Amino acid sequence: MPVQKSVVVPPLSPQRDSRRCEDPSPGPRTGLRPGPRLRERAAAATVWYLRLLAVLNIVAVLSLPFREEVHEHNGGEFFTPYLATAGLVSAALALFLAMVMRRRKRAAWVFNLLLAGPLFALYVLALTQDRFQDHLFNWLSATLTGLFVAALVIGRREFNAIGDRSNPRLALAVGAAGLLVTGAVGTWLVDATNKAQGGASLGKKIVYVLLRGISVGPLADRVPEVHAPRLIDITINALTAATFLLVLYACFRSPRGRALLTGEDEKRLRELLDRHGERDSLGYFALRRDKAAIFSPTGKAAVTYRVVGGVSLASGDPIGDPEAWPGAIDAWLAEARRHAWTPAVMGASEEAGTIYARHGLDALELGDEAIVDVADFSLDGRAMRVVRQAHNRVRRAGYTVRIRRHEDISDDEMALLVDRADRWRDGATERGFSMALGRLGDRADGRCVMLECRDAEDEPRALLSFVPWGEQGLSLDLMRRDRACENGLMEFMIVELLLRAGEIGVRRVSLNFAMFRSVFERGARLGAGPVLRLWRSVLTFFSRWWQIESLYRANAKYRPVWEPRFLLFAKSADLPRIGIASARAEGFLTPPALPAFTRRRESRPATGAKGTKDAQGVKETKDTDTKVGSAS
Repeated sequence: MPVQKSVVVPPLSPQRDSRRCEDPSPGPRTGLRPGPRLRERAAAATVWYLRLLAVLNIVAVLSLPFREEVHEHNGGEFFTPYLATAGLVSAALALFLAMVMRRRKRAAWVFNLLLAGPLFALYVLALTQDRFQDHLFNWLSATLTGLFVAALVIGRREFNAIGDRSNPRLALAVGAAGLLVTGAVGTWLVDATNKAQGGASLGKKIVYVLLRGISVGPLADRVPEVHAPRLIDITINALTAATFLLVLYACFRSPRGRALLTGEDEKRLRELLDRHGERDSLGYFALRRDKAAIFSPTGKAAVTYRVVGGVSLASGDPIGDPEAWPGAIDAWLAEARRHAWTPAVMGASEEAGTIYARHGLDALELGDEAIVDVADFSLDGRAMRVVRQAHNRVRRAGYTVRIRRHEDISDDEMALLVDRADRWRDGATERGFSMALGRLGDRADGRCVMLECRDAEDEPRALLSFVPWGEQGLSLDLMRRDRACENGLMEFMIVELLLRAGEIGVRRVSLNFAMFRSVFERGARLGAGPVLRLWRSVLTFFSRWWQIESLYRANAKYRPVWEPRFLLFAKSADLPRIGIASARAEGFLTPPALPAFTRRRESRPATGAKGTKDAQGVKETKDTDTKVGSAS
């Protein structure tokens, strides 16, 4: 589907290349030390070798002639290149190692060197004997294995991404559980399908399963008491391959990033927001305590991010002085490279997107943020008739709105508001990350603004919460309402805020985020091209479930100024992974929890006001859209 790119990515600067290829110990280079370009090419060669071997192993499993050829050259006086065994386990291993080597994991480099290095030495030793020298394929296998080892040695400085300290413990647990399940299932399958006469003991069946887990070739023929169908052999090998993959994933997974926002970090960020908070309507959301902060060398700017599924997910613009943004972005990208995280930014402005692009990230336009200038807002005129009628209808029904700063609300009353927000939440899962604060009622957020709507009987029916946007702006954080109340209640509350904003010194209000707004707007115009109309039709179809178009329409009725927001990413191939990580961060996807003994512990600072319960804010309602781009 066509997605408009609205940020022009400048050519890569020499600074970026130097960051990628720079030798960590600068100085005169000797003739024996490989240069940066050679190291990078050698590292890439190891990845392509592993990819090729993965394909060849899969072909060998599926193709009988090729498989028999590999088996012939893998026994007797023949030997094959590193990881060429005609088995799904080897294919899975090669494919997984290619993936983690592409991300420059140090542990993967060590793993390959420990396997391929001794194997190459063994091949060299074998070729000193006459019976192995007569076969040309042995020389080819030794050469390919030696080239792979040489590429590992030459490119060793490229593999510097570290892993998580809890990986060995998790790998042992996964391996033990996987082998137990694979052994039990494999033994049961062999027992049920054994074609050999006379039967076999339990020990023989277990040995057969272990050998079939290694290869689907003649290796298991050493157990003549067992003769299972070909499909069973492949199934056992596939189960072993899956177990092996899970163990490898546990060994090489990236650190999660446990350094969450500390009290000192929050203090420094608040100081930056005091000086530069007017720049970005999403700036205050950087204070979420499930994020980490990394500052520029001068301390004048910071990038806040959260690591989800190996993706370092930043949101909004960097905090602080724009002149110091490059230093903070450099530090964030360096941290991502060090831990093999995939860098991504959600909801950056055009100004920040341009600077991120100079650091090698590409940009896609996600949609537009609706910003209303209070001085320009009015209910007069034909264009505002629908909003005006909805506002008057709710007002005649006896509804009223109370507007207060959080600091003006007592602890007991705030506790009641938080409790109502929990009860009015649609669903058990809290949602919101890039444009939600996630802690309604925290006394550290006293400058936030609360709108409470009551009916004619003075019963609370809805509430809105806004975070500060500099000194004279607000940005929508949370929307909750009683589902049994009057329709149009959220519109009524927003209009009341816009009409009475002067009471609290507010001049502009950021409402919501409309994803793909330009597609709906331009796709409906006369002369829109067939591709654009098709893209609009697809989005309209999915709007039946995700309310994509209704979010845009709900924002447009206030006649806002539209400010584009962008997704920044390093490689197009990372977009599916970034999409999944974003959905997890926003609360739309919830992965199954790991066993307690394998979980990585996090030290989170205490949050919430005394006498209140923290509730993560979510912008959700049937009347209007949410900043996360979907209705709950």
